[in-house]
Amino acid sequence: MNSIKEFFNKLPEKVSPEAIEGMETVFHFNFSGEEDGAHTVIIRDQKLEIQEGLQGEPECVISGKSENFLQVLNGKLNPMMALMTGKMKVSNTGTMMKYAKIFGVL
Repeated sequence: MNSIKEFFNKLPEKVSPEAIEGMETVFHFNFSGEEDGAHTVIIRDQKLEIQEGLQGEPECVISGKSENFLQVLNGKLNPMMALMTGKMKVSNTGTMMKYAKIFGVL
């Protein structure tokens, strides 16, 4: 993965409707650093939608430096180590764990 923008652009096509059947949630991703910015991931009606900015009431918020998130996506930084060392913050780890595999983060 070359950029966070690439991750969010490809995410809807990577997630099959069957994988998110019966699921409904909102995630906020908020990054600082080289690729600072905010994105909202909305899952409902077997669809995954990406919106620029922070929209709606999130069930989970993921934040940190964009460089660290890219390292997690590329397998260069263990997601659990990123959380334990404070390189990434997650407001609801239970929800993140539920969706991490679907998002391709684990």
